[in-house]
Amino acid sequence: MTKIKLALCQMNVVDNKKENIKRAHSMIKESVSKNADFIILPEMFNCPYSNDKFIEYGEKENNSPTLNEISELAKTNKVYILAGSIPEREENKLYNTSYLFDKQGNVIAKHRKMHLFDIDVKGKVTFKESDVLTAGNKVTVAETEFGKIGIGICYDIRFPELARIMVENGALILVYPGAFNMTTGSSHWELLFRSRAIDNQAFCIGVAPALNKNASYHSYGHSIIVNPWGKVIAQASEKESLIISEIDLNEIKKIREELPLIKNKRNDIYKIILR
Repeated sequence: MTKIKLALCQMNVVDNKKENIKRAHSMIKESVSKNADFIILPEMFNCPYSNDKFIEYGEKENNSPTLNEISELAKTNKVYILAGSIPEREENKLYNTSYLFDKQGNVIAKHRKMHLFDIDVKGKVTFKESDVLTAGNKVTVAETEFGKIGIGICYDIRFPELARIMVENGALILVYPGAFNMTTGSSHWELLFRSRAIDNQAFCIGVAPALNKNASYHSYGHSIIVNPWGKVIAQASEKESLIISEIDLNEIKKIREELPLIKNKRNDIYKIILR
């Protein structure tokens, strides 16, 4: 299967878990009605993007109303769903974790955000995820009927080494649920997704929450799909929206033959080592 119909659910996230799950449910059902094969939710889709809310909304993997709902939707509708991310609680730790469900509703991959968002842009935005979150330590590449999919979360996209490792492990699609803010988003969001796509000659996808002006953290939105040539083939605005777009994985082989970056790497001189 080389052609995949993607659904990017740029949903409005509010301070009410039940309402967020209900909205995710609705957008997934709409995606299914449009014959989507692979549905993607945003980073922290069930939770406002705020450290205090991460603590309040945290769920254990084996007792998660959010994940149970997504699992049932994947199984009932026979569709892959990448559940953006949620605050995952394990013992006394919290992680920012993404879950990929197959058509039977099983979790076939989980990615804990590896690079925590600790920034201080003077006079504009300050955030420190590490105050409450623990960093993941595993590279995540999932096997699907479409081929291999690499999963990162938001800030992970700023680290090209991670994308390259995922591609060297066979990933054809790189997916980053993310919630860039209005400062970093306007400057870097599209640029980073285009860069990772060009660097690795792979499809690169970002799915963000919509801008909620009533929230303490303002998401940039602009969910995006970039092809292996670095061309933006779909992008939302900051408003709540559903992107439905078909991609053809045959583009990867064509572009890698025309411009053989992967083949021309100097493996005799340098390499990325995964410890």
